[in-house]
Amino acid sequence: MKISFKIGISILVLIFSLGCSSKKNKKTIKEEMTAAKILGNPDYIAISYGGYRQKSRDIQPTIAEIKEGMKILFAMGIRIVRTYNVQLQQAPNLLKAISELKKEDPSFEMYVMLGAWIDCLNAWTNKIPNHHIESDQNNEEIDRAVALAKQYPDIVKVIAVGNEAMVRWAASYYVQPNVILKWVMHLQDLKKSGELSSDLWITSSDDFASWGGGDPSYRTADLEKLIKAVDYVSMHTYPYHNTHYNPGFWRVPASENGLTEIEKVTESMLRAKKFATDQFYEVQKYVESVAKDKPVHIGETGWATYSNGFYSDEGSRASDEYKEALYHNHLREWSKENNVSCFYFEAFDEQWKDAKNPKGSENHFGLINLKSEAKFALWDLVDQGVFEGLTRDGKPITKTFKGNKETLMSFVKSPK
Repeated sequence: MKISFKIGISILVLIFSLGCSSKKNKKTIKEEMTAAKILGNPDYIAISYGGYRQKSRDIQPTIAEIKEGMKILFAMGIRIVRTYNVQLQQAPNLLKAISELKKEDPSFEMYVMLGAWIDCLNAWTNKIPNHHIESDQNNEEIDRAVALAKQYPDIVKVIAVGNEAMVRWAASYYVQPNVILKWVMHLQDLKKSGELSSDLWITSSDDFASWGGGDPSYRTADLEKLIKAVDYVSMHTYPYHNTHYNPGFWRVPASENGLTEIEKVTESMLRAKKFATDQFYEVQKYVESVAKDKPVHIGETGWATYSNGFYSDEGSRASDEYKEALYHNHLREWSKENNVSCFYFEAFDEQWKDAKNPKGSENHFGLINLKSEAKFALWDLVDQGVFEGLTRDGKPITKTFKGNKETLMSFVKSPK
């Protein structure tokens, strides 16, 4: 009897232990995230990432440099980053860096919207671009994207075919929608055959106008086919640029003439938010007329902090850190409330985009500058200590203007 009793107790203990172990394992195993679970999820904040530090992309960011950047973005709450091409080593290095970080720290989590660059024939040459015929390089670019998506299926959750590749103002390289459609269908076929994960989402990331949100001439049969073919629509909106090209919303109306300068700025940035969200809703409205319930997310929007051109004191006065912070916060809040992913442009300043003009606006869209200083939009995170122990290029993340808000505000001017 005593032996049987002891055996019985031992069996019960074993069963209980196995049960506890099973529950523990279930808690430690992460839910497998897919694009469908990530996009529109307010816990998975999105951002555009290049990571280039130098004045030329000939000098690619190293894996060590990218790991620095990813740790900073993770600390900020970012969980998915967007890239733009796989012609260069940046994207493969990024994926390797994230893979290494995941192995080093099981709690590290970061996913990628992988961009594949699409060009027309004669793009970026001294020949006249042929916008009706695509470049031969497109085939190789798609093949590279496919290879990386297969190599890193746990990280690559979206492939974007082209970046602003259909909008006509991209005069150096744009193509017709049928070219984008061709490659989207190719990738969708690879999903059907099992060569690519069925959970991988395919899109194209383009200006709001290209998705039928503005000029009706973009609303073609091929665009409708493309909208039906993608898993979601990735649209861009830039009220910042429109402070020059379409400034009606930006100028101070007569009803606000009695406001203080800062009050005028506050109101102008609310109008900027409305400008951006109105473009989103216009795209959404058209997309729903073509393919009901097709998701729409913001693939790119941002605000530069400096400009010696159209957006400077002599221009629209749009550029400063205070306005960037207001715009960033407005779009983050709106996107979370509406379950829309917003790939904010961009994480870090990059100086290759306008290398001959250091003060050009394209070099100043980052939330963190090249001195490893967090711009005003992130000052609260510095105060909260989220960057403690993290560095970029060996420098800790500190505040711009040495944290002096009065000095920062001295550069802020209301729209003309």
